Amino acid sequence: MIWDRRWTMFAASLAIIVAFFVLREHWQHALGIAPYLLLLACPLMHLFHGHGAHRHQGHRTNTDDLT
Repeated sequence: MIWDRRWTMFAASLAIIVAFFVLREHWQHALGIAPYLLLLACPLMHLFHGHGAHRHQGHRTNTDDLT
C-alpha cells in the first residue's frame, strides 16, 4: 500500500472528527489542562524557535561615536 495524499487527508479528517467528539464530551477536563499546556508551550517555543536569527554580524560598535 502506498501512502499518498488521499490517505493523509483521510487521516487528518478523521483526527479532526475524533477530536471534535472527544472535546465535546470532555470540555471541562480540556479546560483544566489548558494552563499546563500554556506553561509547556514556553520551553518548547524556546527549544524550536531557531536561534540562528540572534547573530549580530552586521552590527559593530564604533568606539569613535562614543566620544
